[in-house]
Amino acid sequence: MATSLEKRKLGRTSIELTALGFGASSIGAEFGQFDLRESLASVRTAIDSGINFIDTAAYYGRGMSEVLLGQILPSYPRESLIISTKLGRYAPRHFDFSAKRVAESIDVSLERMRLDYIDMVFCHDIEYGDIQQVIDETLPALKRQVELGKVRYVGISGYPMKNFQRVIPTGLLDCVITYNHYTLQNDMALQWQPLAKEFGVGVINAAPFSARLLTDLPLPIWHKAPEHVRRIAAKASAWCKAQGTTIEKLALQFSVSNKNFSSCLVGSAIPTEVTQWISWIQEPLDPQLIQGVQEELKPIRNWYYVEGRPENNDLQWPDFIYENDSLIHHE
Repeated sequence: MATSLEKRKLGRTSIELTALGFGASSIGAEFGQFDLRESLASVRTAIDSGINFIDTAAYYGRGMSEVLLGQILPSYPRESLIISTKLGRYAPRHFDFSAKRVAESIDVSLERMRLDYIDMVFCHDIEYGDIQQVIDETLPALKRQVELGKVRYVGISGYPMKNFQRVIPTGLLDCVITYNHYTLQNDMALQWQPLAKEFGVGVINAAPFSARLLTDLPLPIWHKAPEHVRRIAAKASAWCKAQGTTIEKLALQFSVSNKNFSSCLVGSAIPTEVTQWISWIQEPLDPQLIQGVQEELKPIRNWYYVEGRPENNDLQWPDFIYENDSLIHHE
């Protein structure tokens, strides 16, 4: 049964997203092995429970996520769903932001998902590419896909904050996806959110659990958190349990509660987790619990890591990072 979930406008677009969106990286096995039937059921559970926003990427499962969504999406009225995908990243070390690949990627994604159009398409993890190429070639190529009616709105996604500050003022963007930067542990996305608002760019927050750092689950092998960060996060989780709650619940409630983000993306290949998340965000937020867990996480507040090309990462930001388990300050 569909739940009445809050909807929020996406920047200057005509789109309204549910406050909670479903991230389909999970059904592309990006976080490990999964049960096929359960993963498909997770998507159906999300949609049937009222979530209208499904996000995927050509990269997730190297196309598998889009293919699996193509088994589900045609059974729902197209206008009832907002579907986004990403292009430019196709394998861990394979990036192609050329205009030629943009056109090809859009057509392949449409075919895989059995759609006539895609609501939003994002340039994926642009920190691994030439940012100037993204501005001069990739985004204009995406705009041509809008003119052809294959795409409605265009954007970028990525980890480092400085790239949003560089690309948003170009006026080429309708929306962006930022991840791991508005959580209980890291709120760096707030530093450029006013810029996005000034240019009418909708901001979508992803990964409220910081790729499992703010959970009791084992971290994926590719997670970059050093041992000190993991210890502090585990201590914060234990504190939550002592208060009769879980760090997962507080993390999701906190990230979803900020209405300046049009939606919060989270994904799972387990239907019961999706149901649980929807239940959590309908409960009132406890400010004292939020304050308490953030106090536990304070030693690693705004910890971040290097991602992408050196010239595209955030080493010059006035916060700190850990390299080889050593704290490095940047003034």
